[in-house]
Amino acid sequence: MRILLTGRNGQVGSELERTLAPLGEVIATDRTRLNLESEDDTRRVVREARPDVIVNAAAYAAVDKAESEPELAMRVNGTAPGVLGEEAKRLGALLVHYSTDYVFDGEKRSPYTEEDAPNPVSHYARTKLDGERAVAASGCRHLVLRTSWVYGPRAANFYRIIARKAAAGESMRMVDDQTSVPTTSAFLAEQTVALVRKSATGLLHLVPSGEATRYEFARAVVRAAGSTSQVQTARTAEFPAPARRPVYSVLSNRKAAAMLGASLPDWESLLHAAVKTWTRA
Repeated sequence: MRILLTGRNGQVGSELERTLAPLGEVIATDRTRLNLESEDDTRRVVREARPDVIVNAAAYAAVDKAESEPELAMRVNGTAPGVLGEEAKRLGALLVHYSTDYVFDGEKRSPYTEEDAPNPVSHYARTKLDGERAVAASGCRHLVLRTSWVYGPRAANFYRIIARKAAAGESMRMVDDQTSVPTTSAFLAEQTVALVRKSATGLLHLVPSGEATRYEFARAVVRAAGSTSQVQTARTAEFPAPARRPVYSVLSNRKAAAMLGASLPDWESLLHAAVKTWTRA
């Protein structure tokens, strides 16, 4: 099996390069080799690679910056996945693509299922929803995985901000009015491979079990790090940002768990295991 991976230097892509290896030959690309901003470049790289599976881990992920770079964000998140889908269909390949909990508006107060209607409240979220729809419209075999609050030891993410403060013993204020599911990049990569092995297709929500506010997540990081840092509550309104975030974007993982044949681990146990691993490294 030949697998074309985009975004190899990102926090999810770097994990996927490792976890995909047992499935076959992995052709791992970064932005210098496959520029999703260019339709011609994207088609050329896919046609040269002739993969059986395309895993698109690249994305425009700057939620706030997308408000001031709408066209660039749309090219990468909205248009490029459709181009990959068209090329996947031409080859008879499977396209695995990642989306986000932010496609929902946060008005619900129970976990969102795959059947719930999206209603994005930021430009970033609109581009991600357009990407989902472009993949489906291409007619290729596809697996679209919505996930949330992804973090790992690489790249800039919410976990690393907290971990730096915890290591320095600094106090911090974290919002307690945004709730979702923290997801390690390793979990996402490992479960992606498990789903590919099971020939899963369609739309799935892929997150650990449970839910947390950003405040609860921060406290859990501090505990896992053995830090004495104090964490105080705050409200989102105290930290104005260009892009709106849904206040509740918990995803139900029941469909993915049924496909995998087992319940998925809770986010806090994954956090503690990950911190131990990263500390040893």
